[in-house]
Amino acid sequence: LSGNITLHQGPKSDQLGHMAADQEVNTLEEPVSETILRDLKRIAFKLKYVLIPKSAEQEKAKQLRDWDLWGPLLLCLLLALTLSISSTSGSSQEDTASLVFGIVFVVVWVGAAIVTINAQLLGGNVSFFQSVCLLGYCIFPMNVASLLVIILGFVPYIKIPIVLAGFAWSTLSSIGFMTQLVPESRKALAEYPVILFYLFLGWFILVI
Repeated sequence: LSGNITLHQGPKSDQLGHMAADQEVNTLEEPVSETILRDLKRIAFKLKYVLIPKSAEQEKAKQLRDWDLWGPLLLCLLLALTLSISSTSGSSQEDTASLVFGIVFVVVWVGAAIVTINAQLLGGNVSFFQSVCLLGYCIFPMNVASLLVIILGFVPYIKIPIVLAGFAWSTLSSIGFMTQLVPESRKALAEYPVILFYLFLGWFILVI
């Protein structure tokens, strides 16, 4: 569930590619705990670029090449679990929670796939899994927003500003990545489905 994508950015990109190749670790003989710990550190390192959208361009390009799906999967499961828990009110709690969990899981992965296909049709230099990885990591602010809504939901009118902040943060982070992958003249067409993707997630957090 991870890979390496080469970006066309001249000598600097090639040097970074060689550095990444030299740093490949043989995981067949190491303990499972060490492998899991390294993957968690990689996830935390990539989340830094979501929390700080205005990162250095060279470092951002380096992270764009090395995709993985463990982080997006964990964040998707966390969001689905959080919303399913917050929806458990009423008589049919179990059925509602299962439905919400399934909707969130499908929307995240299908939505990310649609956004990726759109970027590729616009001539973007991006692979399918690379784009899904980026969009998946950028739902982290929505995870934070959903948790805060559960904790502070008793405060009147607090849900809307929290969700709006999470939506703005996720959108800003993902657009900062995606606009580097499509031609300059088509950036607006690439940004529009990204905004709709996170807008739906934000709306879903509000109505649950």
